[in-house]
Amino acid sequence: MLVRRIEQNEIVAVLDIVWDVFMQYEAPDYSKEGIETFQNSVINNNDYLNSITMYGAYEDSNIVGVIATRNSGNHIALFFVDGKYHRKGIGRKLFEVVLKNSTANEITVNSSPYAVEVYHRLGFIDSDTEQVTDGMRYTPMTYVK
Repeated sequence: MLVRRIEQNEIVAVLDIVWDVFMQYEAPDYSKEGIETFQNSVINNNDYLNSITMYGAYEDSNIVGVIATRNSGNHIALFFVDGKYHRKGIGRKLFEVVLKNSTANEITVNSSPYAVEVYHRLGFIDSDTEQVTDGMRYTPMTYVK
């Protein structure tokens, strides 16, 4: 399993996996408004995509997982692993790249309901209760190095 920074010419494949995993695992917990917010603020937003640093996990030449950060690597903006590869350590390998490249002692994330337990297993703690903004449900969480 190779984990490396995603190149600009790979963005379409990255967005395909992000959208597919989102629709399978995240969307069932969101309202129609939340799904549209995600689509418009992430998938169809070039300014946003240009503001984040993305890393991919590859099996052979196929991308099977994505993690993206902003704020100098100190906030996880996206974290998606193809369902066929869940519970195989790929998410942990992606997170290790974030830890290596983070510039602060804390890493934050706004976790979807589906991913809260994943983040807990990585060592994150809830920093607030679940919130909803524009239909997007999330729990603010923090990891202290």
